[in-house]
Amino acid sequence: MKNLLKSIVENSKEYTKEGKVASYIPELSKANRDALGICVVTLDGKEYFAGDFEEKFTVQSISKVVSLMLAILENGKKNVFSKVGMEPTGDSFNSIMSLEVKNPQKPFNPMINAGAIVTTSLITGDSSEEKIENILSFTRKITDNKEIGINEEVYMSEKLTGNRNRALAYFMKSNGHIDGDVEEILDVYFKQCAMEINCRDIARIGAVLANDGVLPWSGERVISRETSRIVKTIMVTCGMYDASGEFAVHIGIPAKSGVGGGIMASVPRRMGIGVYGPSLDSKGNSIGGIKILQELSEELDLSIF
Repeated sequence: MKNLLKSIVENSKEYTKEGKVASYIPELSKANRDALGICVVTLDGKEYFAGDFEEKFTVQSISKVVSLMLAILENGKKNVFSKVGMEPTGDSFNSIMSLEVKNPQKPFNPMINAGAIVTTSLITGDSSEEKIENILSFTRKITDNKEIGINEEVYMSEKLTGNRNRALAYFMKSNGHIDGDVEEILDVYFKQCAMEINCRDIARIGAVLANDGVLPWSGERVISRETSRIVKTIMVTCGMYDASGEFAVHIGIPAKSGVGGGIMASVPRRMGIGVYGPSLDSKGNSIGGIKILQELSEELDLSIF
């Protein structure tokens, strides 16, 4: 496995030159475009690495999976999905038009920004500090990494430039989709996106989902089998932004990407996968990361379809 991963990373490196690092969040533009790494965590506890797997990056939209898991755990699926839908959308992840014109009742799904902000608003806590600590505590548990924290520079960069997300949040507040103070909810959302992780951390999250909500390293159940199934299904249909259908056809693994360059993937009953490559395509997905997952899926027959 180690040699296979090393070979796949090397094969995928050339594609990083075709993309660009995210720049709409200024701090993300400092990433090394050529970085590329992978971690695989199997359900019997084995971990395999290759490339720049230890490089830290911010979780960004992969955090939407974490907040969805936690929101369902704390509120129940009925309450969560009364506020946010389950349907894919062909529009970009930060589209205002799809929220206002196509589906004004509620955001299409928890993987677009509007839906993720609603999901974050459901996390329990009496203050924004308590809410983000709740998310951090849950993230540390499902990664078995007590050191995970917030990258303050990226958080402030997102907070100062996140006007599109503010527009989405205030629109949803005006339509009754969000309860509570909009700025406090956004503060939690910006912080959850700025959690700093590496390939191993997101591979472990993928492994928990692959193991139907049970921590592979301890046997402790953290979410129900049903919640795990729901989350993986939404990852398949919505996790790769408006490239989710193409990703499902060519790779066929439940996955969630983030503009920080990470992709977290979960192969049911087999493994969790974390890849990192900050060079992004026009959809906001890691170019090198997608190539890695495509070759790995073909080599190991990982597609769930």
